[in-house]
Amino acid sequence: MAEAEIAFVAAAGAAGLALSISAWAWRLRRRVAAQEAAAERRAALQAAGLSERDGALSAFDDVRIGLTPDGAISALLGAPAAVQAARAAVAPATDAASLDDGQALLSILRAAFPEALRDLVDAGAPFDETLETASGVWTIEGRPGLGAAWLRLAPGQEHGPGVDVGLGLLTDASPAPTWVVDRTGGLVWANRAWLAEVGAQSLDEARTQSLSFDRGADSILNEARRLAVRQEGFRWTTGGDRRRAWRIVAEPLAAAGVVLAFAVDMTDAEETRDTLRRHVEAHDETLNHLADAVAIFGPAKRLAFHNTAFQQLFNIDPAWLDERPTHAELLDRLRQKRQLPEVVDYAGWKANELDFYGAAEAAPDDSWSLPDGRTLRVVRQPHPLGGILLLFSDITDELQLRSRYNAQIQVQTATLDKLNDAVAVFGSDGRLRLHNDAFESFWGLSAERLTEAGDFDAVAALARETMPDPALWLGLKARVADPDPESRVPISGEGRTADGRIAAWQTRPLPDGATLVAFSDVTARRELEQALAAKAAALEESQALKREFVGSVSYELRTPLTTIVGYSELLETLGDLPERSRQHAGAIRSAANQLARSIDDVLDMAQIDAGEMELSIGEMRVDTLLSDAADAVRARIEGRGATLSVEHGDGPSSIRADARRIRQALDHLLDNAARAVSEGGRVRLSAEYGAAEVRLRVEDTGRGIPYHLQAHVFDRFVRRERGGPGVGLALVKALVELHGGWAEVESEPGKGAAFILHLPLAEAVGGAPELALG
Repeated sequence: MAEAEIAFVAAAGAAGLALSISAWAWRLRRRVAAQEAAAERRAALQAAGLSERDGALSAFDDVRIGLTPDGAISALLGAPAAVQAARAAVAPATDAASLDDGQALLSILRAAFPEALRDLVDAGAPFDETLETASGVWTIEGRPGLGAAWLRLAPGQEHGPGVDVGLGLLTDASPAPTWVVDRTGGLVWANRAWLAEVGAQSLDEARTQSLSFDRGADSILNEARRLAVRQEGFRWTTGGDRRRAWRIVAEPLAAAGVVLAFAVDMTDAEETRDTLRRHVEAHDETLNHLADAVAIFGPAKRLAFHNTAFQQLFNIDPAWLDERPTHAELLDRLRQKRQLPEVVDYAGWKANELDFYGAAEAAPDDSWSLPDGRTLRVVRQPHPLGGILLLFSDITDELQLRSRYNAQIQVQTATLDKLNDAVAVFGSDGRLRLHNDAFESFWGLSAERLTEAGDFDAVAALARETMPDPALWLGLKARVADPDPESRVPISGEGRTADGRIAAWQTRPLPDGATLVAFSDVTARRELEQALAAKAAALEESQALKREFVGSVSYELRTPLTTIVGYSELLETLGDLPERSRQHAGAIRSAANQLARSIDDVLDMAQIDAGEMELSIGEMRVDTLLSDAADAVRARIEGRGATLSVEHGDGPSSIRADARRIRQALDHLLDNAARAVSEGGRVRLSAEYGAAEVRLRVEDTGRGIPYHLQAHVFDRFVRRERGGPGVGLALVKALVELHGGWAEVESEPGKGAAFILHLPLAEAVGGAPELALG
């Protein structure tokens, strides 16, 4: 390279270096200018902050002194007037005339509180003191801060020595009575609540009258001053017609002998505590009246409470329970008395019982089967105050009753299943509680469908398919669901099913509020009743035809019989008639009379069967009746070679009866006896009197009645060995029964027979009204 080129390159490099240096210098100047501007701004801010701090400090009448680590003054802050006031009060000119304000104040403080200032500078220990001066009380506060120590001097208010300005303002507004006493017990300061409580208008008035909050509270303050230790006490005072409870707190202050006291109103708390105590006592008293046994164990697992039923249930010594045994000790005692369930692993069972103390919720109910046969239900639940509550109930009788109840239900179910009627029981809530197999068969429903239906409406909806009668189901629902007593009455009715069956239904209210509903298929019964009704109507019609026929035939027979009797009697009166013919005429007349009597008997029986015979009740002389009846048949009996006797016992001379009908009955019996007696025989007619009846007895010594015929002797139209149409004795029985009496026969074959008519002396029970016998 030529020298010219080298020179050119060197010149260009120097020029570039110069330009670079110029640019760097320009940038450096700009950066330095920016830093200077920022520093000026920070200085201005700091100056403003210091100015504001000095203004804030100058706004108050306190003075602050900063101390270096060696105890020298580093700063004196405060308004000039405040500094001058502090020096005038704390360090008069006569005491430190040659010192400046800060040194004068610090010298006085070092003399008054040497240990406190030394601890503040050396160890940073804060302190609060008061300094009494001629112009008043000053508070002195020492605090460490930012590697230095600071002292604050502030004039106190008119609250007296030892009371901080801020504390006085706070306590004066407090609702709790607060006051300060000096070393002699004199009142130094009190807040408005204290003045109101003692009834003073001002602090000067309270001092003048030497008012005291309470003598007991004064004793607590004196004790706190003497011991220099905080004291507390409880006092009751009376004021404003009300007793109030106070908790007195006495706190000694730094100043010697000065005590600050607080009275905290505990009236509401004490009243609440007293109310709680009464509630606890009432609760315990209530538990003592429970039939169930209750035991409460505290958090320490000791017995805190037990009621009387608990002691009686396990028969434990009350004195031992009063010693408050632990839960484990109680279990051991019960095991010794064999009043716990018999278990193989008692230790594990006991540990399991004691584990319930850690449970957060009530345990499921348990049951203990004791060796003495009792069964206890055990309830365990956490107690709100800690521990657990145990409740024991003797459910032995309950289990026995439940077992009996279940057995009874099973018996009732089995009984209902044996019934042919369809039976269902609905509860007062309308739920289906019970039904039998016949109920399922009647409606054609399965047990599963009935169980799924559940209530009356659903069951009725299923049954309505078979018996679509809305009025029926509405009426049944009213009896099942309506609790009104007027609705809970038994009802019954009938309806027809869709398949043509006749169903009878009825309801019965049950004592427990349930209702029984029963259905039965009465189709066959109703058909039978209709057939019987038709048969009864036909029988009634035949009876009417029979009576009409008997009446017509009797009328038709009486006319020729009357002619026969008349002509036979005429023939007997003819003088030229041969004797044999006269006898024939007499036989004709006798047979005609006999036939007429038989026709009369048949007519009388027909009249009695129709209920149309009326008795003519009147006074009937028994002796006359017997004599007339005997005279009418005497000739026939004596003509057969037998004898007839009449006997009348002692009794009423007459009774009330229809004499003609009773005579008719006796005539039949005497006619029967006259046919049965033979030569040498005897017929006896007598009357015997009892307490309530007269017995008319017709007795003969004829051939008697066979034993197998005696039961049917009074039946009608039965052929008898004694002859006759078979109506006479039946008519005798019917006539006596019309009088409220009855007839009987006594006979021994071959030795005769006796017929007895029992006629009541008074009206028979259930007899006709006209049978007023007596």
